[in-house]
Amino acid sequence: MSNYVVSVSPHIRDSSSTRRIMADVLIALIPAFIASIYIFGPRAALVTCVCVAACVFFEWAYVKVIRKNSIKAVSDLSACITGVLLAFNLPVSIPLWQAIFGCFVAIIFVKQLFGGIGKNFVNPAITARIVMFLAFTTTMTTWVDPSGGTGTLTWMSPTGVDAVTASTPLMHYWGENFSALPSIQDMFLGIRGGCLGETSNAALLLGGIYLLIRRVITWHVPVAYIATVFLFSAALGIDPVFQIFAGGLFIGAIFMATDYVTIPLTNKGRFIFGIGCGFFTVVLRVFSSYPEGVSFAILIMNILTHYINIAMETKPLGGIKK
Repeated sequence: MSNYVVSVSPHIRDSSSTRRIMADVLIALIPAFIASIYIFGPRAALVTCVCVAACVFFEWAYVKVIRKNSIKAVSDLSACITGVLLAFNLPVSIPLWQAIFGCFVAIIFVKQLFGGIGKNFVNPAITARIVMFLAFTTTMTTWVDPSGGTGTLTWMSPTGVDAVTASTPLMHYWGENFSALPSIQDMFLGIRGGCLGETSNAALLLGGIYLLIRRVITWHVPVAYIATVFLFSAALGIDPVFQIFAGGLFIGAIFMATDYVTIPLTNKGRFIFGIGCGFFTVVLRVFSSYPEGVSFAILIMNILTHYINIAMETKPLGGIKK
């Protein structure tokens, strides 16, 4: 007769660790990082490095103050991810002190005050971006034209101040300035105004494929998110291809809406989460006074994640439904 061993969950284990997962996300962000430097110039690297350094410092300092293992806290690379994602959601011309303020909000107020990694109920980088948008509206909505107004890609000056500022494609569309819209190819490659890490959809897509291959993320949230934006936009009579390539949809769907901590636990729940993100993104883009809705949409769905988990709660094997 066979012997059966009874033990508590988890029953399936692998070699994954927080550090390994975060390292994979950093690797997936490298194409977008390289693209940001190529498109916007050296200051893109400066803004990203400052944000990463600030996030790591604030995390180290906080856990030092509360007398936890500060080296262990920063070695999981989660603060690095927050720094990169926040930088990628900022204009390349952002004053560095404002970027550092955003890092402080993300790490201290959104992450650590809720208990640290795994306990924050909203995405730190997205929340910090929204706080910065409300606090520094002018600098957070001042975009650099990577073509310098000539249609040919040019680097920024070493001072970080370009001679030409421009609106994002969504702002042009919202203002019905259709003649100023870039081509779909330029939007896909990233030659347009916008945040330094969101413009190159090609680079972001490459990173997303890497994460899928490494099984760091599943397809449910990104596919549901992008497909909902496409279908809902088409239903409203808006160019769906333009809507998925304009703005920060790809960075939001692939890297921010897939955050383990702030999304539902089940695949069905994640699919619903993605649909909700897509729905709110289109609603905010079309009917609000602000042409972009990705950050706010993900934040809203982060808040609703707990209720999605309750609705999608699975029945234990051999158990009965509540």
